[in-house]
Amino acid sequence: MTINAHPVTDPVAHHGEGPVWHRRWGGLRWVDMLAGDVLALDERGEVRRRHVGAVAAVVRPRRSGGFIVAAERELMLADDDDLDAPLRSLGEAWQDPSVRMNDGGCDPDGRFYIGTMAYDATPGKGTFYVADPDGKLTVVLPDVTISNGFDFSPEGDRAYYIDTPTGRVDVFDYDGERGLTGRRPFVTVDRGSPDGLTVDAEGGVWVALWDGGAVHRYTSDGALDSVVELPVRKVTSVAFGGPDLDRLFITTSAVDTDRKEQPQAGALFAAEPGVRGRPVLETAL
Repeated sequence: MTINAHPVTDPVAHHGEGPVWHRRWGGLRWVDMLAGDVLALDERGEVRRRHVGAVAAVVRPRRSGGFIVAAERELMLADDDDLDAPLRSLGEAWQDPSVRMNDGGCDPDGRFYIGTMAYDATPGKGTFYVADPDGKLTVVLPDVTISNGFDFSPEGDRAYYIDTPTGRVDVFDYDGERGLTGRRPFVTVDRGSPDGLTVDAEGGVWVALWDGGAVHRYTSDGALDSVVELPVRKVTSVAFGGPDLDRLFITTSAVDTDRKEQPQAGALFAAEPGVRGRPVLETAL
């Protein structure tokens, strides 16, 4: 099935990433990653922007209220849901300026995961971490290159993960005591490179295709069953949103893109996919 997407905003981001819908926010948030900005789309369709540092890699809600931001080399917490709420740092996680945070997310037990990559995408220089209750990072996967999409099955017993240069989506088994185990290939994409992902309420895995100009939906057994076509090549991430979680929001990038050829690169898009998403997993940090 082919699904068309339509722009929700102008090209407001240079490198849009990481869309997240949360009921307390009353709308969608995402990041203009390399500008270091968190963006918010309210119910009127207006976009607000907040600068948080050199990089804004991930934004996620906290169970206790407020939100977490993964910046260049640190995690930052806000105690209030307002976009402009004060942020406090949990400390610099490493000192190497050539490595930055990239994509991440939460598990069903509230742990926060964050992946990294080298600015120049040096193979094997990235890491996939989980944050301890005090914010200290513990290695889950070493020697990754571009740590990207991460989300869970509706039952919470499987996790999907992308290291972009592999060209694959991998799957793990998950339980609260052992964490992530049994990594194995789920699907190999045949169009562009896999970037961000989200999982719908039926267990379908939606994968944004960098340089592929599309989003693919794979069933839980790995069969491709839907394609969302976009008018820009660099599709970065996806999330379900809206009051009924029935809209698929899609972020895009204008990095190394001729805006004359792709004038909508960097815009936020949406599609009506005919399935619902799930509420975003919150962190207990």
